[in-house]
Order: sequence, then C-alpha cells, then structure tokens
Amino acid sequence: MSGNDPADDAYAALLGFYRQRGYRYRVGMGQRPAIVVVDFSYGFTASTDDFPGGEFAVEMAATRRLLDAMRGRFPVVFTTIAYDEPARDGGLWARKVPWLLRFARNAKSVAIDDRLGHHADDHLVVKPFPSAFHATGLDALLRARQVDTLLIAGCTTSVCVRATALDAMQHGYRAIVAREAVGDFNPQVHEVNLLDLDSRYADVLPIVEILAHLDGLARKE
Repeated sequence: MSGNDPADDAYAALLGFYRQRGYRYRVGMGQRPAIVVVDFSYGFTASTDDFPGGEFAVEMAATRRLLDAMRGRFPVVFTTIAYDEPARDGGLWARKVPWLLRFARNAKSVAIDDRLGHHADDHLVVKPFPSAFHATGLDALLRARQVDTLLIAGCTTSVCVRATALDAMQHGYRAIVAREAVGDFNPQVHEVNLLDLDSRYADVLPIVEILAHLDGLARKE
C-alpha cells in the first residue's frame, strides 16, 4: 500500500485489524463441490441509459473456466433476480434500491449473459433477495446431491456474493469464493469485502488453486 491514498490506508488498517486478531484459518475444500454463479444476468453485466452495468468480462471469462471443469461431474447452479410484480415482490429491498424494479420476470435484465455458455441442464435459481439461499430451493438441491463445498462466482461481491457466502457457511457448506470470478461496481468495495469474507466466513481462493483441487478429485474417480 502506498499510504498516499486514504482508501489504501483504510484497507491496510483493516488488514492489520484482522491479522492482529488471528483471522487466518481455512475451511478448505471438500470432496463434493457445486458451483453457484450469482446474478451474472444482463441486468448487471450490460449497461443501459439509466444504469451503467459492471460489464464483468474478465470475471465471466474466469467463471467459464470453472464451469468447464465442473460440468458433467458436479452440480452447476445459476441465480438471477426476477419478480412477477417488482414493487411488491422486491419488498423493502426494492424500496431501498429502486433500480431492482427493472428485474421483471421475462425481461432481458433477468436473462443469464450468453458469454457464460449457460446450458439447458444447468440449474437456475430465481431469487427475490441478495442470498441465493433465502426463499429459494437451493439448499434442498445441494443436499439432494450431498454437496459439501459451494464454489461461488458472480456479482456483486459486496451484496449477493457476500450474502450467499455467509448463508452457505450458516447452512454447513464450505464456502469458497473464486477470487477472479467475482466482481463489484467499485474496486475498493470489492477488495474490502473479499478481505472480510476471507477472514471470517469463506476461503477466497484463486481459480488456479480451485482448478487444481477439481483436477485432484477427477484423478480419484
């Protein structure tokens, strides 16, 4: 850190806070992973006149590498936000963040970005709130497949990725956030949330490490 930028100073102080208090332990990856790709829909990845999307081309390319390693072997799950009546179904979240009103069911904004190569046999979870677990069937789907580890890609790091990782841990899954495969609209918010997740709720791992683990599982089959 340069120390010249207040954001750098704040990050360094937070990192020191965690290190001083011993936040350094790992949950590790298990033997039966699944991947959930959180909200890489056009509502987040494409810019419009009234909303500058995140694009996330680099993050989606990294996600595709993970998907290629998972398909045909382990469960692949996509999530999208969609509402029959956005003002009603979005509840207080839509009141707090009104641009969620654009996520009406069957609108282009809820479709998974084609750059991810979404397959017909992938699972799709439609969710009303940040967590992929809240008010959805995700937990039942994972338990039916005896999943012990949830790989997490998608956006945004500070909201839906974070909420999903926290709920994964609370439901008893090893939460593994793929560093290069998650993104946010603001780089500082992204980095601080990755640090916090890695310190307290999940393991934030580079995809090369995740891919190596998946390759090791394949060698055992």
